[in-house]
Amino acid sequence: MLVGVTSTRPASSPFDWSGRRVLVTGAGGFIGSQLVERLVGAGAEVHAFIRYNSRNDLGFLGDLKARVEGLKISTGDIRDLDTVRGIAEGADTIFHLAALVGIPYSYQHVHQVVEVNAIGSLNVLTAGKEKGVRRIVTASTSEVYGSALTVPIDESHPKQPQSPYSASKIAADALARSHYLSFGLPVVICRPFNTYGPRQSDRAIIPSLIAQALVKDEVVLGSVDPTRDFTYVSDTVDGFVRLAERDACLGEEINLGTGREIRIGDLAKRIVELVGRDVPITESDERKRPAHSEVARLCSNNAKALRLAGWSPRVGLDEGLRATIDWINRSGHLFAPGTYRI
Repeated sequence: MLVGVTSTRPASSPFDWSGRRVLVTGAGGFIGSQLVERLVGAGAEVHAFIRYNSRNDLGFLGDLKARVEGLKISTGDIRDLDTVRGIAEGADTIFHLAALVGIPYSYQHVHQVVEVNAIGSLNVLTAGKEKGVRRIVTASTSEVYGSALTVPIDESHPKQPQSPYSASKIAADALARSHYLSFGLPVVICRPFNTYGPRQSDRAIIPSLIAQALVKDEVVLGSVDPTRDFTYVSDTVDGFVRLAERDACLGEEINLGTGREIRIGDLAKRIVELVGRDVPITESDERKRPAHSEVARLCSNNAKALRLAGWSPRVGLDEGLRATIDWINRSGHLFAPGTYRI
């Protein structure tokens, strides 16, 4: 069952997932694990692919595997084409979410980020073409747009590679689009704006702010002035599924966002209010991105998603923040043992 708030129940769809063989890469992650749950609940036969680790740690899929008979989980490296060919065998639909997503990490590990995000995506596209899959939905990011030149941002907005991470995702998106145009590959590029919610690690801004607000004497963040468009995870998951269901989405790049933006400093204040602790908020130069790499403003135009897929967000920011606060408060052991419990 999806972790979240009461209003996240997906709308009914005429598309039937029962018995369909679905591959999800990056299935152990924040969004991927909840997408797996959604598909399992819809009756799909899910093959979950996660990055190999020596601990055989299945992450958030461990509990689900114990409850769901027939859930197949494979481990490996998305950069290995033969591995990807193997996991794509027999798949009707592929949701490709495997990626290295940390922007600060991309400053230090450019080659690895490009290999995983761009070459890994090429491997999925190649395997999907060879295996004749019905649909591939690839996960993009609003970071490909860079700082907004026009607001709200629609899919025609120029791409601006303001970090190695965004550059790697621009490359992945271009490869996906080229495979649609060159080979007729049935691919859709799903472009979520800033997704948040339960299971997200504190490398991301919202769980970092919540975790600090729960127990620290102050909340420390980087730049307070950038704005972001935050989408609750169940809405993002619903978007991925809808884009896979509808032929009108084929070959398209499609934003998933709320169309509303909030300044990071104001977000921090709101989280502190919702947590209910009177702690100061401090801006730190050590947490800021390089000046030319910082994305100043992101706010989506989601009209295309509504028009082509019937998708629109249904979880408001306060509702989603409350659900995320509750989850972090109950799951502090996933951040640092005992640190974030109150």
